[in-house]
Amino acid sequence: MDGIAKVTGADEQPLFVFLTTDRPIGLTTKRAADVVLALWGIILLSPLLVLCCLATACFAPGPIMFRHQRIGFNGKPFGCLKFRTMAIDASERLRRHLESDPVAAAEWHATRKLRRDPRVTAVGALLRKSSLDELPQLFNVLKGDMSIVGPRPVTEEELDRYSDAVRAYFSCRPGITGLWQVSGRSTTTFQRRVVLDSYYAHNWSMILDAKIIMATLPAVCFSNTAY
Repeated sequence: MDGIAKVTGADEQPLFVFLTTDRPIGLTTKRAADVVLALWGIILLSPLLVLCCLATACFAPGPIMFRHQRIGFNGKPFGCLKFRTMAIDASERLRRHLESDPVAAAEWHATRKLRRDPRVTAVGALLRKSSLDELPQLFNVLKGDMSIVGPRPVTEEELDRYSDAVRAYFSCRPGITGLWQVSGRSTTTFQRRVVLDSYYAHNWSMILDAKIIMATLPAVCFSNTAY
């Protein structure tokens, strides 16, 4: 990865340093749009946020929110917020499932996802299908860790699959929605996801963001895209 140095340090310090830029794509214009849209989203969707909190608390005992470390702009890790959709022993469930099912293990290796995920609770499955589990990421947008539109947030492990395209990923704030999310994410490969993230970084515009936002609702509604 030319131009990128991997470093270690305390929490919230960059795991990778992207050496050729110090500001994300879109600059002030994109950031201003993010803040306005996130604030309006939180206000308008507050009844849904409360309902999701109550459903998770009542039907899936354990923490309501889940904070997973993802890698953001310039390689900085951040806690990506979601409503918890998995059982509290999710890691152990996944380990046992992959060990006992070679087909599932191959699917996990190829896509980092499972069509039938043993970790997901009943209420969590509903939240995922409707994408309501991702509503807390509006607070990540306000904080500046994420954007409304951008590449899908990745884990440190997933960055290895980006190769040289990691430069494009590091140039953006990760998004709640993005090209991959509205392009049939359940029917495409991880490599296609990398291509779409790279395309977005190199061709960003406010018009492109607007098109992706307008395409998000149909992507959520139609099961063949599995938003």
